[in-house]
Amino acid sequence: MSGYDDADRERWAAEPPKRAVRTAFERDRARVVHSASLRRLAAKTQVVAPGSDDFVRNRLTHSLEVAQVGRELGKELGCDPDVVDAACLAHDLGHPPFGHNGEQVLDEIAAGIGGFEGNAQTLRLLTRLEAKAAHPDGRSAGLNLTRASLDASTKYPWRRGEREGRKFGVYDDDAEVFGWLRDGAAGDRRCLEAQVMDFSDDVAYCVHDVEDAIVGGRLQVGGRLDDADERTRVAGLTREWYLPDAEAEEITEALDRLRALPYWVASYDGRLRSLAALKDMTSQLIGRFCDDAERATHASYGGGSLTRYAADLVVPRATRVEVAVLKGLAAVYVMTASDRAPIYARQRELIEELVSALRLRAPGSLEPAFQEAWSTAADDAARLRVIVDQVASLTDDSAVALHTQLTR
Repeated sequence: MSGYDDADRERWAAEPPKRAVRTAFERDRARVVHSASLRRLAAKTQVVAPGSDDFVRNRLTHSLEVAQVGRELGKELGCDPDVVDAACLAHDLGHPPFGHNGEQVLDEIAAGIGGFEGNAQTLRLLTRLEAKAAHPDGRSAGLNLTRASLDASTKYPWRRGEREGRKFGVYDDDAEVFGWLRDGAAGDRRCLEAQVMDFSDDVAYCVHDVEDAIVGGRLQVGGRLDDADERTRVAGLTREWYLPDAEAEEITEALDRLRALPYWVASYDGRLRSLAALKDMTSQLIGRFCDDAERATHASYGGGSLTRYAADLVVPRATRVEVAVLKGLAAVYVMTASDRAPIYARQRELIEELVSALRLRAPGSLEPAFQEAWSTAADDAARLRVIVDQVASLTDDSAVALHTQLTR
């Protein structure tokens, strides 16, 4: 599995070849682009709710930005750009309404059936739930992507409990397709394209969430970050959430390096000149982080084309800390802001009540595609998984609407 060989181009379900002018990987990307799950991301929370203002990012705009970053970085490394692009576009498809808050609630609800994880749900969507192709026996094959694209979309190629932490990439009842796409891989090592996708996600997330926080008035980039207490808060949450092996001093030094860059904005007033400077900062930071990773990876593995399992992405320690501290800024000034707590609580309550109502009224309360899955489910555990699949597919607004319909 060192390159893009014929085995990578095999599909989960056999199908006749399509237009010869389009490669298998171009078809993969096109299938993700035209999927209903990708469209739904436009109405799913990234950090704050879509529609809360006309600037903030949703999961679709975030995914498009990740794809742009990943495609360019992957191309510089020698990866097939369509494989990386498809993986980046697909990486958040499994996220439920209300972002990570919704993910945590569903994980608690599904604790007895293997839990819930957005990345494992992504694999389930790509290979089962999204309607595009079927196996000869009639079972859905999802979007029926190639091995290479599915493997590149798998951020955490292990089951629950096989590694520390709550992140995992496959449910037990999706083990068959997971084994197929991972055939020939060494243990839980990720292919280079998946590493590029993951890093591009971090880069886009950290830079753009800071941009959103500045524009939204939640983060004043001037003297506030000179305050010792504020710096301690940022370093503490960065360590707790993103970089537990770092010392506070290493984190604050990274913050100071970023603030010393000539394009770091010292103030923001919302005027066009100020907004342009902020946009330049985001572009420059993305270039800084990706250039660092590209140079370090080629220095370690040579200057030729690097694909699949021929190399690992090398991100210098200083770069990782800089990315983490930007994520820490968003965590402090947006995600853990005091005004978010009541919103999170209501979202959790809504998801819990929605699952209960769906279980009580199923299968009639389910969408037709999920009614069919319910009718063929072998036991209560499988039926609960169908309920979770249904809820996870909803947007923020459709979750609220369905909750209102079922509980009024």
